[in-house]
Amino acid sequence: MLPTLLVLIPLAVENRAPISATFDVVDAPDPDSREQAIAGHGERIRAVLTNGTTGIAASDIERLPNLELIGALGAGYENIARDAAKARGIVVVNGAGTNDNCVADHAFALLLAAVRAIPALDRACREGLWREQLPMQPNFSGKRLGVVGLGTIGQKVARRASGFELEIGYHNRRPRPDVPYAYFDSLMALAGWADYLVVTTPGGAATHHLIDADVLEALGPKGYLVNVSRGSVVDTAALADALAHGAIAGAGLDVYEGEPAPPALLTGSARVVLTPHVGGRSPEALAASAALFVENATLHFSGQPVMTPV
Repeated sequence: MLPTLLVLIPLAVENRAPISATFDVVDAPDPDSREQAIAGHGERIRAVLTNGTTGIAASDIERLPNLELIGALGAGYENIARDAAKARGIVVVNGAGTNDNCVADHAFALLLAAVRAIPALDRACREGLWREQLPMQPNFSGKRLGVVGLGTIGQKVARRASGFELEIGYHNRRPRPDVPYAYFDSLMALAGWADYLVVTTPGGAATHHLIDADVLEALGPKGYLVNVSRGSVVDTAALADALAHGAIAGAGLDVYEGEPAPPALLTGSARVVLTPHVGGRSPEALAASAALFVENATLHFSGQPVMTPV
């Protein structure tokens, strides 16, 4: 008999097949259906599949007495009540590594779009404006790129940067001996050095508003900021003020505070490029994450250690 899986997020048809072959699936992609599913099937649910945005609350975990495994589709797990899970001995896994290339690609798409003002130029062209009527944008290549958080995604961003002949520096809690890039022991020093600042650090309390008014001022009026980590890392009010007063030249954000509502302080600014937290979403990335969840579940329910515990 297959273990019962409660799925709290929408699943594409192509990703459902391998999961349905492993589990008896109960779908609950919205709050109302979640309540009905837990009330009607709570006793037999042994696994939950969610993501970092949807998560699962401690109160829901309490109502699932036979829950053994919680999986996050994708790398994020910030809204999963891990303390409640740990107290019950429930294993939590994520899709670490499955969307790294997608996120790094998207970071560069945002950076190029911001520096070369692609969205604004697209609108102008559609309105019949020609180049002499528009401000020129700077070269993208030959500049300095600072990576905030040189983990797997940060390293992929750095490797892509080399193709654009960018000089690369980074800030971490500690230097990495396995990389050739310049290490800055303070974020302020990195921001002062860089033309572009790409944020790929984890979210959470330790990085809340890590990018604040002082960092943006250090980045300077020719500097550009890109955030593909978590919205909480950037102080939205400080960024809006910096853009409005020309303290920085522009920004590209795939994540922002108050998701999913667009950031009201930023939507009116032509200096910022916004996308709705899609940096890690692609058919390839989601398929890889679904496959990894199945692999983790197979290991867990056969009594073996999982591959990507969090």
